[in-house]
Amino acid sequence: MRQFSRDVDREIWRLAVPAFIALVAQPLFLVADAAIIGHLGTPELAGLGIATSVLGIVISLSIFLAYGTTASVARSLGAGDPATAVRHGVDGTWLAVLIGLVVTAVGVPATGWLVELFGAGPEVTEAAATYLRIALLGAVPMLVMLATTGVIRGLQDTKTPMVVAVLGNVANVALNLLLVYGLDFGIAGSALGTLIAESGSALALWLMVARAARREGVSLRFSPAGVRSAGGAGIPLILRTATLRACLLIMTFAAASIGDNDLAALQVAMVIWNFLAYALDAIAIAAQAITGRALGAGDLDYAKRITTREIQWGIASGLVTGLGLAALSPILGPLFTSDPDVQRLLVPVLLVAAATQPLAGIVFVLDGVFIGAGDGRYLAWAGLVVLIVFAPFAWLATAGGITWLWVAFGAAFIGGRAIALTSRERSNAWLRPGA
Repeated sequence: MRQFSRDVDREIWRLAVPAFIALVAQPLFLVADAAIIGHLGTPELAGLGIATSVLGIVISLSIFLAYGTTASVARSLGAGDPATAVRHGVDGTWLAVLIGLVVTAVGVPATGWLVELFGAGPEVTEAAATYLRIALLGAVPMLVMLATTGVIRGLQDTKTPMVVAVLGNVANVALNLLLVYGLDFGIAGSALGTLIAESGSALALWLMVARAARREGVSLRFSPAGVRSAGGAGIPLILRTATLRACLLIMTFAAASIGDNDLAALQVAMVIWNFLAYALDAIAIAAQAITGRALGAGDLDYAKRITTREIQWGIASGLVTGLGLAALSPILGPLFTSDPDVQRLLVPVLLVAAATQPLAGIVFVLDGVFIGAGDGRYLAWAGLVVLIVFAPFAWLATAGGITWLWVAFGAAFIGGRAIALTSRERSNAWLRPGA
């Protein structure tokens, strides 16, 4: 048993550490934007909060391009069929291109209407529309990044996405500073810099997928049947993600109803929380790849035993990130905004977020396990139940302010997901072998 734990730890470490670096680098696109834009003014920062909430819907609803592709590629690889694994990846990438084109064609003309739905002041609304309109022009590279990252992870390589993510983030910071302050483009410069950096990252990852396709003799041509299959397999994950994004949107609407300062504080808190969430998700990425490969090979015992170990990793990681966030909570505010009211509101929110990190570690790990196991249907239903429970708690919490809103988030959203996922893990109903 001790030898098994050591072997599992090495396997998780090999996949999770590069994934951790890549996942930390990815939200730094928004962290950099928030830090740079925050010093332009509170309206710009609050506007970024609205714009990123809308973009978050697009990214989250399309996250199946990464997660579903990781699972399907890993399961085929575990079944001893690397050519089919790569074919799944190519089809997933073409699906990303199609979805990205639709998002741009529909989203850009609807930008003004989308941001007005949040009911913010005119300055905040204008800033949000400016950022979002430019960002939606980059929907194709943004989604191609997701799909190609999933392909490479499914092939048990998390180092390549790490390198691309780090280089892309460095480019993003440099471009943002140049365009926002050097050329005085304001919030539009930040959106443009991020678009350019994402495009370069998407191209680099696509070249890696193309190289794998040549190695396995797989065509890169568009396959209507393959794209339909990839889309059909992703529907449960889309529904799962839609319910999760609805919960986060409720948070934004609720904060906007309290006031602009509360909305700005929520934006900073969400950026930080997403940063930590992506860090926890590194173990979930390893769980997706390892679980998918194990079930593809028909090794149910290994899949079950490694899940137990991954949960332990999730708890430990949550404790580390929670303690770090609590210690840094008094000094994080000034990094994002010079508004003392926003800084004051932020500290108690971050302390509440810190307290929920160990529970979040369990949630993220089990989410990854079930995605790797192809258990998307259960995740979709569980997400719907959590949404129904969370919504009234969030609206009631607005009477107590932004801190109580985050208490509702931790108790009803994170806590509700933890109950749903741990009960599923104990049932063993998710252990289904085969590619």
